[in-house]
Amino acid sequence: MRRRALALAAAGLLLAAGPGLAAEVDPCTPNLWPRRTAATAETVLGDAPLSAAMMAFLRSDAARAAAAARRQAQAIRDWAGLCEYRADNAALAASGTRPDLVMIGDSLTDNWVFGDPALFGPRIVGRGIAGQVTGQMLVRFPQDVIALHPKAVHILGGTNDISGAWGPSRLEDVEGNIAAMADLARAHGLKVLLGSVTPATELVWAPEVRPAAQIVALNAWLKAYARTNGLTYVDYYAALAGPDGGMKPGLSDDGVHPNRRAYALMRRALEAALASQ
Repeated sequence: MRRRALALAAAGLLLAAGPGLAAEVDPCTPNLWPRRTAATAETVLGDAPLSAAMMAFLRSDAARAAAAARRQAQAIRDWAGLCEYRADNAALAASGTRPDLVMIGDSLTDNWVFGDPALFGPRIVGRGIAGQVTGQMLVRFPQDVIALHPKAVHILGGTNDISGAWGPSRLEDVEGNIAAMADLARAHGLKVLLGSVTPATELVWAPEVRPAAQIVALNAWLKAYARTNGLTYVDYYAALAGPDGGMKPGLSDDGVHPNRRAYALMRRALEAALASQ
């Protein structure tokens, strides 16, 4: 009874305090999604492949356990990463700038901001979060894309889904998430660009996965979906892939993430797609 009385008293105090008290609580503190920095991005943006020792560490049970623990903490606190860009979105809205393009995605988009910073600014806005699957992108799509009132959106994701980073995922699940984002965008008058998944034969954080065939299948669906629905398909895969379905030599330091040379090729494909609209 005493506990119940204390609980009721506490609830009464909160109600009496009004909305001001609740407003003081910041649900985004602390933000468990680690903000990518130039230093961390540089690991995969340089000219030289990662060392054998570094690749061995990234594949190790210890590294994978640490990543799993981080994902578990993120899932409890902010599964979709809604806190990641909330302050940036508010600042952009306050500036009165309407972006030409918002690019939403995973680490490929997140790293792109550091790999080719001249591409980005108030007009082209990056909203990538490393490690995300398309379901997480879909959840944050309203605040990180729609609310910014851009003219167009660029959607790039699927590698983490294929790797099973946040649990089992079928290609049709990925396709459904991307189609849902495209539908949301078109409902709000946005042009839609669908980026092809970049090539890989092995995923350093999930070496048991062989993603090449699934990437080809997902890209075939993306291309067909874009053609059927009047969207723009941006074919990064053709510019980056070697005969084995992996990255061409010199375009990735870990076999998955594009480096600066690769981003230069991707920029050409993106600018050609934008020019064609």
